[in-house]
Amino acid sequence: QPILIGGSMGTCSYVLAGDPRSMSLSFGSTCHGAGRRLSRTAAKRQINSQSVLAKLRTQGIEARVTSPRLVAEEADESYKDVTAVVRTCHEAGISRLVVRLRPLAVIKG
Repeated sequence: QPILIGGSMGTCSYVLAGDPRSMSLSFGSTCHGAGRRLSRTAAKRQINSQSVLAKLRTQGIEARVTSPRLVAEEADESYKDVTAVVRTCHEAGISRLVVRLRPLAVIKG
């Protein structure tokens, strides 16, 4: 089974595959994302949306948003490190890393 793990606006996403060992290790389950580090409210309070948009531009990522204020909710800093989460699942044998995907654009509406 393919497993799609979405990153945040400025981080990579991943495609994983199920690993037969996961049945005995985690009832066939694996991660479904990195998980939030900050609540949406805390992110809006602590993160400057304009800085996030500028950072995305320097990374060559196009961002289209209905309101720049919403950007902080999905900023990299709002989430745990997706690469570390995926690596842990891969090394634990509950899923197998297939490919890493680099973001090209972000739509937030």
